[in-house]
Amino acid sequence: MEISLTHYLIIGAVMFVCGVVCMATKRNGIAVLMGVELVLNGANVNFVAFARYTNLGLDGQIFSLFVIVLAAAEAAVALAIALNFYNNHQTIDVDRGNKLRG
Repeated sequence: MEISLTHYLIIGAVMFVCGVVCMATKRNGIAVLMGVELVLNGANVNFVAFARYTNLGLDGQIFSLFVIVLAAAEAAVALAIALNFYNNHQTIDVDRGNKLRG
């Protein structure tokens, strides 16, 4: 059995949907960040699959590299915010975020 573009697109869509569900249902800040990472990785799978099975060449892989760099920067900033929030409130429950008003 040969693996085709459809197989990769299904895997990317499943990862994307799992990430969206995780972001929508979790209250823990770290779990929400993991959902964001799943969404970005689902998009990366699609970019690389389209680069392999269409005539995009390296464009899909370059887009994927930019997404990985963006995800690393997002994770660093979000982790710093989560640690600061934990130091102030002793929890990372995102429902307590309304207390952040100045």
